[in-house]
Amino acid sequence: MIDKEILRRNLDEVIWGIEEARLRVSEHHIVKLVTVGKYTDIENIETLYSLGQRAFGENQVQQLESRVDKLEALPLEWHFIGTLQKNKINKLIDIKPSLMQSIDSLELAMALDKKLSAKDTTMSCLLQINSANEDTKSGVQPQEAVDIYQEIVERCPNIHLKGLMSIGAYTDDRSVVKDSFETTHKIYESLQKDGATICSMGMSGDYELAIACGSNLVRVGSALFGQSK
Repeated sequence: MIDKEILRRNLDEVIWGIEEARLRVSEHHIVKLVTVGKYTDIENIETLYSLGQRAFGENQVQQLESRVDKLEALPLEWHFIGTLQKNKINKLIDIKPSLMQSIDSLELAMALDKKLSAKDTTMSCLLQINSANEDTKSGVQPQEAVDIYQEIVERCPNIHLKGLMSIGAYTDDRSVVKDSFETTHKIYESLQKDGATICSMGMSGDYELAIACGSNLVRVGSALFGQSK
């Protein structure tokens, strides 16, 4: 468990970083912070809630289920941000996340839509793009993204596509990371006519760069839960 004052300081620093980055884009550019809690204790999530943070993300269905259950008394906004295995689809639907950020193929979208239809419910989702073209990352290829997005909109009535998610290139070369974010944002801009409103890019090490490239949702974990800076 992390001391509340350390968490307060970390949260203030992240919010200040987001604020500075978004104002460089435009005073009208709004950015949502989603806290990634996968490596932290549940008590730290409760502390962040007491400090005003409301949106939290998990990348494993089992951990998400456990935390939603244990923290059900708090009005938290839960996001699923990890790779979804098909055998966990029903469990995720039952958890009812506010946003599922990681549809990484048309095949997964069709499987999810089928199960949503059977349960007579819907889910808000993002299409994940592998804009860095890295074998270790999930997501559709940038050149296929628009077609797949539009196909999901047409063929999966129980999925409400809200936009895109991507992970920045895994490199110390900031220009390469920037290129990967710009690739996603260009696709996002072209899909706004199809109802896209969320461009989820940026994590602890690169969220300010992601915001500069147009991100309006960042997923931050280690920058919040680090014990010292």
